[in-house]
Amino acid sequence: MSLLEFLSSVFGWVYFICWSLSFYPQSMLNYSRKSTSGTTVDFPLINCLGFLSYMISNYAFYYSPLIRAQYASRYHNLTPTVQFNDITFALHGLVLSILTTTQYLLPNLWSFRPSKGNKPSRFILGIILGCVLGVLLVIFIVLSSPERNDPSGGDHAWVWLDAVYAISYVKLIVTLIKYTPQVLVNYKNKSTKGWSIVQILLDFSGGVLSIGQQGVDSWLQGDWSGITGNPVKFALGNVSMMYDAVFITQHYVLYKGAEGKGGEREGLLGVGGRDEERRIE
Repeated sequence: MSLLEFLSSVFGWVYFICWSLSFYPQSMLNYSRKSTSGTTVDFPLINCLGFLSYMISNYAFYYSPLIRAQYASRYHNLTPTVQFNDITFALHGLVLSILTTTQYLLPNLWSFRPSKGNKPSRFILGIILGCVLGVLLVIFIVLSSPERNDPSGGDHAWVWLDAVYAISYVKLIVTLIKYTPQVLVNYKNKSTKGWSIVQILLDFSGGVLSIGQQGVDSWLQGDWSGITGNPVKFALGNVSMMYDAVFITQHYVLYKGAEGKGGEREGLLGVGGRDEERRIE
């Protein structure tokens, strides 16, 4: 194993650790409070869809001989830049998102107090429905294509690789919208109380390392198709980092000193308070 290959592996597992740890603060806080008040089910619920799609697409890119052959045909005989840690990360994210979602949808199971944020918004339900219908449409088109199982995967033919891409784009759509409500809540409240800055710092670190790993892998292959051929992984790191930059700016610059004596934990514990009422439904 060369130095760059070792570096790619290190980047992959460290970003996996950073991103994986970022899943825990909210669910642990909910459990310690026995309540989900001040937050909404939208974020963990749509994360379930996102990580399910991410796991399926990564699994196909990593394990399916047909998908890998069609990818190689389309991208100069190269292999996908998906690593085993990508699959592990997606599975871990799915499990933690489902666990957190049950705290909202099944509060009695956790002996939680009922909260107004337990009901998904129509906007998020609409996004979920739209994503599912979009993927089903692409799968239907692929099924109607005579070349769908062709390993050579022609440039103008619909093949199973296109269906995998459609599934992977669901994760990108989820990432594009899932943070927006919290940014708006922070703006309206002129405070970041109730939103853990630790998870944001972990997420930002993971994004840097994820992009770094993809860059190293593409350098080793001598072709940047590793990025253009896996746009979702590249976009995930960039989009998340953009949102993280906004949260960091809100926390440390715009609303610095507006946390109150109890910090972010106090903001979530104030059941029925101003911050809870002004959150996005």
